[in-house]
Amino acid sequence: MPHKNINFAKKLRTNQTDAELRVWQALRAGRLMNYKFKRQVPIAEFITDFVCFEQKLIIEIDGGQHLGSTQDAFRDAKLKAMGFRVIRFWNNDVMQNLEGILMVVLQQLQTSTPLPSPLPQGEREVDDQ
Repeated sequence: MPHKNINFAKKLRTNQTDAELRVWQALRAGRLMNYKFKRQVPIAEFITDFVCFEQKLIIEIDGGQHLGSTQDAFRDAKLKAMGFRVIRFWNNDVMQNLEGILMVVLQQLQTSTPLPSPLPQGEREVDDQ
């Protein structure tokens, strides 16, 4: 069953902000150390700007309307409870310092420790005692 926000996510992909487009050009096709990112991805009831599922890292690019947003705090908390890490950058920071933003993203990717996948049904770890 398709996610209820999939059509809206597709629309967002075609109407990116200038800042989102700059970030996407730097992340797409494994351009940042071969990490795979997707853009405008529905997760739970939210649409995330960029996500690297391998490292469970979400990147949000925000305009001034997000300043002090309680909705963003709620959203981040819910995504964190699902095991994701969320980092946010302002549009103007992206436009003025993309290289610095990418360095922060890369640092987050390289220092993350994603949760291990569960073992297949019937398999378990062996305790060598």
